[in-house]
Amino acid sequence: MTDTPTTHTSAPNIDTVRELGQRISNWRRWGEHDQLGTLNHLRPEHRVAASRLVASGEVISLSLPLDSQGPQHRDSGRINPVHLMTVTGRDFTSPGSADRDVQRRYLQNADDMLFLPTQSGTQWDGLAHVFFEQQMYNGYSAAHVSSNGARRNAITSAADRMVARGVLLDLPAALGCDALEPGHAITGADLDRACSESGVEVGPGDVVLVRTGALARVRKRGQWADYAGGPAPGLGLDSVSWIAEHEIAALATDTWDVEVRPAQTPDVAQPVHILLIVMMGLWIGEMFDLEQLAETCARLGRYEFLFTAPPLVITGGIGSPINPLAVL
Repeated sequence: MTDTPTTHTSAPNIDTVRELGQRISNWRRWGEHDQLGTLNHLRPEHRVAASRLVASGEVISLSLPLDSQGPQHRDSGRINPVHLMTVTGRDFTSPGSADRDVQRRYLQNADDMLFLPTQSGTQWDGLAHVFFEQQMYNGYSAAHVSSNGARRNAITSAADRMVARGVLLDLPAALGCDALEPGHAITGADLDRACSESGVEVGPGDVVLVRTGALARVRKRGQWADYAGGPAPGLGLDSVSWIAEHEIAALATDTWDVEVRPAQTPDVAQPVHILLIVMMGLWIGEMFDLEQLAETCARLGRYEFLFTAPPLVITGGIGSPINPLAVL
């Protein structure tokens, strides 16, 4: 008699998250004091190999502009950057300005300042960004993050690490559509198909950039609408094991939240964030503009490149705005 496999038809829930979290956990893998997480997969020899990928010398910025026209809105929980001028050229060109400050008659300047949430645009999530049951990556207590910032798992851990081989996985191109539909939960099979279609293999230490077409959809309709916080395509629970098995250093997408929205678990908000950041220690990038990169990779016929995106050195920081660069 042949055993019949049990088919689970119930929706994923907190038990699913706990079970999967135990299977992919990297807690203590690199020691009880580790704060690098999956950046431990990225070795110096990987960077040397990545530098050899530069052929045409084309450089593509993957950042959204930091300005008041960004994706944040009243219900997203954050604000767009506020850029203020503290000294301008008009301070030196208005009538009588030359007489007000003799020392500045010849040496003049402009100056400005920027106020923004560190995760209002293109950015890295640090490993202190998400807690699960009062703990963050590697079992550190959530109490290590106070009003003074993070004393463990701060964004500064990655300050000298984010130079690697980058790999673009263009899912709309692989799946034959212009953009993935909101609610599309990306699976490991989807990621395998994108690798196959682009002729790349994802390996240890890579930074994987997953294009869903979300920004193409924004630009086609001419407004952000609910890009920040609304239904979106993104990583599903089935992709988590794929990510763990490939031992990548970091992963970023062109969406606001990386994971599929609405969540697959009715009783757990953002389960993929919990699994990837808290349990795996994976560095996550959000709101990467991958449109020009996708066009360039398709034109050149190659989907691997030198990638660099160091975070700002924000003492105790939870996240950081960045200007990621792909060098082809």
